[in-house]
Amino acid sequence: MTVPHPEHVGESGAPVRAPARPPSPWRGQGPVVAAVSLGGTIGASARYGAGLLWPTPDGTFPWTTFTINVVGCAVIGVLMVLVTDVRSVHRLARPFFGTGVLGGFTTFSTYAVDIRDLVGTGHPGTGLVYLAATLFAALAAVWIGTTATRRALAWRRR
Repeated sequence: MTVPHPEHVGESGAPVRAPARPPSPWRGQGPVVAAVSLGGTIGASARYGAGLLWPTPDGTFPWTTFTINVVGCAVIGVLMVLVTDVRSVHRLARPFFGTGVLGGFTTFSTYAVDIRDLVGTGHPGTGLVYLAATLFAALAAVWIGTTATRRALAWRRR
């Protein structure tokens, strides 16, 4: 019979279990944070590249940011149907693509700055049109992406 070390014996003389090790961060939210970070880097880099390729002159409608946000919202609609309705995907797919890539690609903070700049530089009409157009176009893009994907999948199944 093995006698436990005195530090590992409780008051009753019975062996005491060693304290549980804290869970590894890679089993919890660590991988999710890493996936979002990597995806965000990719999406933000793509957005930055689009801004370099298609710069918007000061005081004009910010077509680059508008297009990025609308396209990103449409892709979010497609993605959500694919990962929720079509098949089970790896648990990091949604954080990587949805929050990371598309969250980094779309830029509603720049949208707000664009509106402020347009109004502040004497173009309030353009700023208000941009404000409303982006809101409606982004919501419509999500709806169109979702609806078109569901219809395409239904047609394919027939």
